[in-house]
Amino acid sequence: MSGTVELRNHRRELRYFQFRLAVSAGFVLLLFGLLFARFFYLQVSQREHYHTLAEANRISILPLAPNRGLIFDRNGEVLAHNYSAYTLEIIPSKVANLEATINELASVIEIAARDRKRFKKLMGESKRYESLPIRTRLSDVEVARFAANRYRFPEVEIKARLFRQYPKGEGTSHVVGYISRINHQDLEQLEARGDSTNYRGSNYIGKIGIEQSYEKELHGITGFEEVETDASGRAVRVLSRTLPISGNNLKLSLDAKLQEVAEQAFGDRRGALVAIDPTSGDILAFVSKPGFDPNLFVDGIDSESWDLLNNSIDRPLNNRVLRGLYPPGSTFKPFMALAGLELKKRTPEYTISDAGYFSLPGSSHRYRDWKVGGHGSVDMHKSLVISCDTYYYGLANDLGIAKIFSFISQFGLGKLTGIDIEGEVSGLLPSQEWKMRRHKQKWYAGDTISVGIGQGYNLATPLQLAFATAILAGNGTAFRPHLVKQIQDSKTSAERDIVTQPLYTLNLDPKNLARVHAALVDVTRPGGTAARAGEGAAYTFAGKTGTSQVIGMKQGEKYVESKIQERHRDHALFIAYAPADKPKIALAVLVENGGHGGSTAAPIARLVIDYFLLGKLPTGAAAETADDEEGGGHD
Repeated sequence: MSGTVELRNHRRELRYFQFRLAVSAGFVLLLFGLLFARFFYLQVSQREHYHTLAEANRISILPLAPNRGLIFDRNGEVLAHNYSAYTLEIIPSKVANLEATINELASVIEIAARDRKRFKKLMGESKRYESLPIRTRLSDVEVARFAANRYRFPEVEIKARLFRQYPKGEGTSHVVGYISRINHQDLEQLEARGDSTNYRGSNYIGKIGIEQSYEKELHGITGFEEVETDASGRAVRVLSRTLPISGNNLKLSLDAKLQEVAEQAFGDRRGALVAIDPTSGDILAFVSKPGFDPNLFVDGIDSESWDLLNNSIDRPLNNRVLRGLYPPGSTFKPFMALAGLELKKRTPEYTISDAGYFSLPGSSHRYRDWKVGGHGSVDMHKSLVISCDTYYYGLANDLGIAKIFSFISQFGLGKLTGIDIEGEVSGLLPSQEWKMRRHKQKWYAGDTISVGIGQGYNLATPLQLAFATAILAGNGTAFRPHLVKQIQDSKTSAERDIVTQPLYTLNLDPKNLARVHAALVDVTRPGGTAARAGEGAAYTFAGKTGTSQVIGMKQGEKYVESKIQERHRDHALFIAYAPADKPKIALAVLVENGGHGGSTAAPIARLVIDYFLLGKLPTGAAAETADDEEGGGHD
């Protein structure tokens, strides 16, 4: 038998097999070791981390918005409060076809074109995952109707929400302000202040007035609740709840009834009125006419209403008290008279012969008095009573602009008063430095002449005029004007008064003050420019009329009111305080294009003071006309 026989080495094969088995076993053990290490890492080392993640999937933290604080007047009358109502809301990010959903929803609950426009506007201002109202203030019938069709709209919900309401409407719109939905700009400001966390769950924020300036007091502290959810995200049970803390309530110094009397006294006129307690700085009335209905803004104002307000020639959105700039006219003269006495440029006995005009030395230009032919012999007392321009032309020239600016700025003109709501502008008390800085021109003597009668570059807000009048009424003591009188803690009900201290007291000669006060009392008596307004007053009534030019008149041209368009006519002003011997109220009234202060603005002031001091309500026309008042376009 021939051929080769292959002999196998069984021992060597066995060794190889055992080696491979050992390697495989080692590899398996290594894998089990790694798996065990991973299990140890996940279940022991990282237990807390993954437990937290699991809880987060199981538990949702829902913010609870606090109730907003209420706003009252000084007598406890409600100016802003909350009420509960149902809203129909959609989260846009959860809806595949938003337009189709809204159309189908409209077959169940009425959704007007205005509601659709407002919803689209809110979408542009909000984040897509926020719940937005498509309809607010649903009736019980509408709620029941939607509940019966709820299965058709899984992405739509009915929610009970608190709504803000302003019972006085237009009457307090500029002072109380309003709230509206939080927009991107509001969010950026909240984040910059570090307050964004406290606004989770809140949809509204104060926009103007008290609502804006006291937002921190009114908003409150957001609460939260832990809710256990199932796999589909539906709430199963509430695990814990931290209740929100309501915002604090505010009591204002404002007298709502006095405010109403002032509003009615204006009638259909445009203008502003500010009344201040000169002993404390409390603002008693704050009227800007016309106003607007703040309730329109709470849900988001519709485009038609916005266009009507924003494009109105009467500018109802303009806060005339804080932002209206007007030449003070002859209401500037009492401060000029006091400057003349204090700075020794005039004595009470100093008398001029008024021929009806004033000319600078060496100049042929005539600065005319409002009365053609002049007032004859005029001393300081008479200059205020009859409002003689010529007297103040000469006084301004003798004082010079530097002394005028230095002295009268002490009364707050040309400065912010520091009132506790935002939006105030500073007005303008001109100086040489201001003109060079603003117009790159030097100051001329003629500029000073115009300033002396409250014209020229002179500009003041009604608030600044009221503030200056309050300082004058208080014999030089200044209190910062403020609206909030008391803050009530919502948690403890403790009431915290806003303590007012004098800002400063001017060092004025009491004799000089007495002379100016006496002249201003006579302004409201027979022979004075506000005699008709002061007639029959049961108290001593001090005041000063003013007429503020809107358009300039050419040299020698006579002002004839009936021949001038209504909106080009002069503004009417009046400042006053009463009782003159111990003032409890000081005010400034401005009537846009109202003509003469004595016949238009002063009667409004009389009605307001009558109610404040006597409780007397107006019975006749808002303002009477006067025959023998200042006029002619110049005071």
